Amino acid sequence: METSLGRIIARDGMLLAPGVYDALSARLARQAGFDAMFISGYSVAAGTLGVPDIGLLTQTEITDAARRICRAVDCPVIVDADTGYGSVVNVVRTVKDLVAAGAKGCFLEDQVWPKRCGHMKGKKVVPLAEHAARIKAAVDARGDADFFIVARTDAREASDSLDDAIARARAYKAAGADGLFVEAPQSRAELERISRELEPPYVANMLEGGVTPLLAREELAALGFRIAVFPLSGLFAAARAMKEVFRHLKEKGTTSDIVDRLLTFHDFHQVVDLAGYRALDERYREQ
Repeated sequence: METSLGRIIARDGMLLAPGVYDALSARLARQAGFDAMFISGYSVAAGTLGVPDIGLLTQTEITDAARRICRAVDCPVIVDADTGYGSVVNVVRTVKDLVAAGAKGCFLEDQVWPKRCGHMKGKKVVPLAEHAARIKAAVDARGDADFFIVARTDAREASDSLDDAIARARAYKAAGADGLFVEAPQSRAELERISRELEPPYVANMLEGGVTPLLAREELAALGFRIAVFPLSGLFAAARAMKEVFRHLKEKGTTSDIVDRLLTFHDFHQVVDLAGYRALDERYREQ
């Protein structure tokens, strides 16, 4: 099935997607020139609830985030849908809701709920057949919609077996997944093996501080990866910047000496397109 994300991969050879978590981060990513973006569940959990990625985020919360982000940008958005939030019935609802929200794809993982970040210890995975059924249900639920389904396996960390992870990924491909994602490979050699043994397109998850080597787009493309997500770069950058500014304000009682570290009032209005909204207002005032 041809999809918007599939066409980007065919055109560019690599889909490079930054992680976003709200409409503002999505607008900034789009203005930086990205043709697609990834809604990170880790980031939405942190940005919306202020909690870690340990299964606290709900299906409705990620769908609400997707709806706001998809309205804010004019490019394909792929969503971290965790496990689908339950049985195959829940997966069907999740996919249908994400399609209705305007998303162009999702990741579905084979962890036991409550899930946790793919680079955390203590993960467990469901039986292979159970997640293959989720993938089949997701494919049926999308129908003819422009929606790219990535099957993710966490078996590398959960079972300490890359063999198991690769076998699962193959089974999920047979179940109808458009893309494959072996989470948490622990070396370049493991990334190379994934690229040799799986049918593309497959995903590289580049998480700063995670267990997988942090490679550049060109290196990943040379290994055969066709999708690279950098899910937490924006979140970590924003959190560090705010932490430093807030600390400075608390200690100094002013920001007058660090205004060069902030966007200006004018520049921020460009980010949120104030001029466009003013023009829209004037258009209707003139009638």
